[in-house]
Amino acid sequence: MSERGRPSSYKAEYADLARKFCMLGATNDDLATCFEVAGGTIDYWIATHPEFADGVQKGRDIADANIVEKLYSRAMGYTIDSKKYVLYRGEQKELPHPIHYPPDVRAIMFWLRNRRRQRWNEHAPPPEESGLTLAELEEASERARSMPVR
Repeated sequence: MSERGRPSSYKAEYADLARKFCMLGATNDDLATCFEVAGGTIDYWIATHPEFADGVQKGRDIADANIVEKLYSRAMGYTIDSKKYVLYRGEQKELPHPIHYPPDVRAIMFWLRNRRRQRWNEHAPPPEESGLTLAELEEASERARSMPVR
């Protein structure tokens, strides 16, 4: 019995292309544009072609690992070995010139809020109970306002 419906436009070489595109940060919609198919087709290929799904996953894992490495370097701070050229007594000299980039506070906050959510949540925990009721606080506020200014 023959398969019903339109034949698949999937080709075996798409798995390697998908891996390379995903290494560059391609989403499923980007893959659909590259292969000139609908977005649902990419989902179908991932579900039915293990080599394609593997290529997509490997490409995304490599891209994510590279980004994590850069974010980590940024959060920790890093030094680049560079060279500086100066003119000394009419002669050009090459000197080592390390450039230091200090830790980036925003990268640190991003890292901790995503990796240690429980302790570094963006929202502060609720304040502890002071024991005073709202009415008592309002009464104290009124007393403070009615006091003469010296």
